[in-house]
Formats: sequence, C-alpha cells, structure tokens
Amino acid sequence: MSKKCRISKKKKLVGNNVSHSKRRTKRAQEPNLQLKWFYCPETNRRVRLKVCTRMIKTIGKKGLLPVLKQHGMAKEILGVG
Repeated sequence: MSKKCRISKKKKLVGNNVSHSKRRTKRAQEPNLQLKWFYCPETNRRVRLKVCTRMIKTIGKKGLLPVLKQHGMAKEILGVG
C-alpha cells in the first residue's frame, strides 16, 4: 500500500536534516496515516480507508459522504454519485 491519504492525496514530502555544522542530508516527512473503519449512514455501509489524521477530524465534523463528495471520491469509494 502506498503512503498516501486516500481522500486528500496527502503524501510524503522531502526535506533536509541540518546538522550543527549546517551539512544537509535528505529526509522524508511522512503523513500521519491511519487505517480506519468509517460508517456511512446514508448508504448503510462501513468502509475501511487509509487516511491522514486531518481527514479523520474532518470526517468526524462533517460526515463521510459530504467529505467524499467535496473531494470527488464518493463514486470511487462508496459507488454513490
């Protein structure tokens, strides 16, 4: 599985480790991804998604279907237009 949020498409960033002598080496900044079950009352289905913690918070606030529609993922994930 890729290290990418299924809804927001948030993925790895590349930055630098900077030592005391200012030498720079590449490092990866990974998103905080969690594998979580979500329930959609509109379709009466449970869906397991790998999402970042920011999306978990947004889904808790707005609901799963409105968030998926906002990001254009409702048809792909739930099969709902």
